[in-house]
Amino acid sequence: MRTFWNTTKGIKPIDAWQPHCWVQVTCPVEDDVDYLVNELHMPDYFLSDVADTDERARYDMDEGWLMVILRIPHLKSVNSRTPYTTIPLGVVIKKDIIITICNQETRMMLDFINHQQRRAEGFSDAADLVFRLFLSASVWYLKYLKQVNGLIEKAKRNIEGQIDNKDLVSLSRLQDSLTYFATSIRGNETLLSKLKFRLPVDELDAELIEDVNIEMNQARETTAIYINILSATMDTYANVINNNMNRVMRLLTSLNMIIMFPTLIASLFGMNLINGMESWTLGFPIAIVLSAITTIVSWLWFRKRQWL
Repeated sequence: MRTFWNTTKGIKPIDAWQPHCWVQVTCPVEDDVDYLVNELHMPDYFLSDVADTDERARYDMDEGWLMVILRIPHLKSVNSRTPYTTIPLGVVIKKDIIITICNQETRMMLDFINHQQRRAEGFSDAADLVFRLFLSASVWYLKYLKQVNGLIEKAKRNIEGQIDNKDLVSLSRLQDSLTYFATSIRGNETLLSKLKFRLPVDELDAELIEDVNIEMNQARETTAIYINILSATMDTYANVINNNMNRVMRLLTSLNMIIMFPTLIASLFGMNLINGMESWTLGFPIAIVLSAITTIVSWLWFRKRQWL
């Protein structure tokens, strides 16, 4: 799906391409690819680069085309293998052509368009659009990090209750998401430092870049903090599980030892040897009483030692 936006005075949709308009391509189909390659003459390998979910943040130039790939945050599904991840967003620029390509529809891009429409100022040039996309990505990293922190706090409250494999798997997925965030934010920071010398930067762009740096630094530091908190939480989970296992093993061992004493008495008197109680009427009751006494005494002793 492709949308054409006039960005001179605010953000307004238009029906067809115009010079210096913004062409937004989301989840490109064959018709979109044909339009970009044959109508706008964009190199086709740019599309395959953006389609690669593992593509790193970078920029490339080819015959006057500038392709910028930045990593943006994306929420797939809370129940998915990795709920929070990052995907590549491509920005392709050449003279009066500005194209953004993303193979998934994201909340960030929808919010970006709504915000720019409320802002009602449009973009001064292609560099302004690129840097504002960097700023939006940084803001959405922080938004998703707040949600991740809420899930971590919920997991910490569950430590006092019953812990199962589902809790550990959820924490592991969050750890994967934070790892993706940290790697992508560092890549975006490196890319931004290079683009400052590649794109034409005026005074307003310089202020915008400073804001982007502040937001990205905060996102990077926040991610590092949450990674440490999550690691500590998972260590606590592991310690609690080990402690619970030790308690269960101690209980089972204590019960086995308690049962061992009456079993020993029954075994001694049950041997085919002369012990003087074979023909005694009170022999069996005495064995039962001895078994009961040893059981009670061992039980009280284990309770005193807090093994039960």
